[in-house]
Amino acid sequence: MNLLRKLLFPFAILYGFITSIRNFLFDKGILKSTSFDLPVIAVGNLSVGGTGKTPQIEYLIRLLSDKYKIATLSRGYKRKSEGFVLANENSNAEILGDEPFQFHQKFPNVMVAVDANRTNGIQQLLSKDEKPEIILLDDAYQHRKVKAGFYILLTSYGDLYADDFMLPTGNLRESRSGAARANIVVVTKCPKILTEEEQTKIRLKLKLNAAQQVFFTFIDYDMVIFGKNEKIAVNEIKSESKLLLAGIAKPKPFFDYLKNESDECLTFPDHHHFSDADLNAIRNKANGRKIITTEKDYVRLKDSELVDQLYYLPIKSSFINHQQDFDATILEYVKENLEP
Repeated sequence: MNLLRKLLFPFAILYGFITSIRNFLFDKGILKSTSFDLPVIAVGNLSVGGTGKTPQIEYLIRLLSDKYKIATLSRGYKRKSEGFVLANENSNAEILGDEPFQFHQKFPNVMVAVDANRTNGIQQLLSKDEKPEIILLDDAYQHRKVKAGFYILLTSYGDLYADDFMLPTGNLRESRSGAARANIVVVTKCPKILTEEEQTKIRLKLKLNAAQQVFFTFIDYDMVIFGKNEKIAVNEIKSESKLLLAGIAKPKPFFDYLKNESDECLTFPDHHHFSDADLNAIRNKANGRKIITTEKDYVRLKDSELVDQLYYLPIKSSFINHQQDFDATILEYVKENLEP
């Protein structure tokens, strides 16, 4: 923790007090939460950024979309549109935001919508002729004006909420006690091998109640990178000199997976909108080499002048163990809450 963050400790106490009062008012029904007569699953975190919400949403889509009509609803962070927008063939990352546009590109049979007002967003989705049977709320753990039926809380293995503190001293958006609202806690970005003993230590540290389930996942990188017109095996590209580019919250694992000694790494802020100056700088830095980026960044760059040398590496969330238990819990909730 740097000195400035330590000096801001009184503001962290104040911020924690304000968010606690807000949560208390929602818990007591003084502030209104709207619930809906269909399964609504909220995925989010207590901290700011970098816990793997996108791969978790994609996991749920893969689990549910073969059997049910799914919609995702996101805020659409840093998009240039306003209000409710439902993705269509004319949508792009500027209209939807990068993550919702990624959902739209990968899962064309899923309804993808954005609205900062999640209550209005759900109402708009339910007004459609082909309305969804299940709604997945992306990054909506603190959006308490909607009362989801099921909450999945994510926390990173290397940055557990139990070890963190309130903004601006730490990275927590609300008190650790907010974890009590979760039905499931998923510890993300774990090492691929994590013993049962280590998992038990983390469970104890999180201080959850007996009804809450805890699961452990890791980021599973694809063995192939994809470009506009070709795909290349990762083991082939690793030895080639290239530019690695990332505009995500915590890019180090991505760089570590692909990097060799001759590579250069270029980092931009999370959700960065690439300007013409940025594109020129990237092109000059690449100097004719291939540019490998994240899937989230690719959706913002694929229509740029860089596309002919641009590739992306897909990722997904994989369970260390007990995946069947996670799936069964989600499927049971959905089955019990679908209208007969």
